[in-house]
Amino acid sequence: MTGPLPMAVPDPSLPDRVRIHEVGPRDGLQNEKTVVPVEVKAEFIRRLADAGLSTVEATSFVRPEWVPQLADAEQLLPLLDGVGARLPVLVPNRRGLDRALALGARDIAVFGSVTESFAKANLNRTVDESLEMFAPVVATAREAGVRVRGYLSMCFGDPWEGPVPIERTVRVSRRLLDLGCDELSLGDTIGVATPGHVTALLSALDEAGVPAGRLAVHFHDTYGQALANTLAALRHGVSTVDASAGGLGGCPYAKSATGNLATEDLVWMLDGLGITTGVDLGRLTATSVWMAGHLGRPSPSRTVRALSHQEP
Repeated sequence: MTGPLPMAVPDPSLPDRVRIHEVGPRDGLQNEKTVVPVEVKAEFIRRLADAGLSTVEATSFVRPEWVPQLADAEQLLPLLDGVGARLPVLVPNRRGLDRALALGARDIAVFGSVTESFAKANLNRTVDESLEMFAPVVATAREAGVRVRGYLSMCFGDPWEGPVPIERTVRVSRRLLDLGCDELSLGDTIGVATPGHVTALLSALDEAGVPAGRLAVHFHDTYGQALANTLAALRHGVSTVDASAGGLGGCPYAKSATGNLATEDLVWMLDGLGITTGVDLGRLTATSVWMAGHLGRPSPSRTVRALSHQEP
């Protein structure tokens, strides 16, 4: 390249700034067959923060037998002192919250489902039972001055139930926010969303009193639609987007799901739209190449491959 690319061509209909909620260290690494050493995880998070990512989801306080790749949460957080980013952690229940608070966590997330099938597979509860479980977790976190994010999976389709009615997603979204979550991340867990569906859901949520400012989007790229879906969400006013460095991750409970939207691919698009992210794409790409070396395979991100000349 002889000049800075991509060329920035702003679109006045889009947000001026987007906050990227980086999920690679948690949602990405939890799906790796290889258990990454805790020191490598800590260095990964430090490098992501140094690349300009202001929010880096660090780990999950679930039972080790559920997600053995993240069994070292207690060892990881003390290694992150001084990291200049918010470091949310996933907690499945009150016990997980207590473990996280004991280590000084200031951002937590709970993980719910729109569909009964996924709620049963992921939480061994019905949707209603899972929301009942989350209520005291969210309340206790808020009392402790901790920021709470709610994840909602299967918002656009379910591998067992098929299409998910928009009104059902709106209903469960509203209930999860009513528990006291500061932010709700809408998950396309198996990557079946399309831009029209995204627009319709966000419009329905707006009509139900859920403003775009309280929403984030979390797209998987199973069918190559993640960037198109993200652009549709941006046009609707959403300005928080989940992404995973190097395209790491999928979903252990949805076998058809490929990786998350790669953070580098997202940053390339946002840079081209003149949208501020605060992320240094070169440093981020170098970080993903470094992590790919530890995982023993190239990054699936097209931008990482293009900028680093990696072979697919």
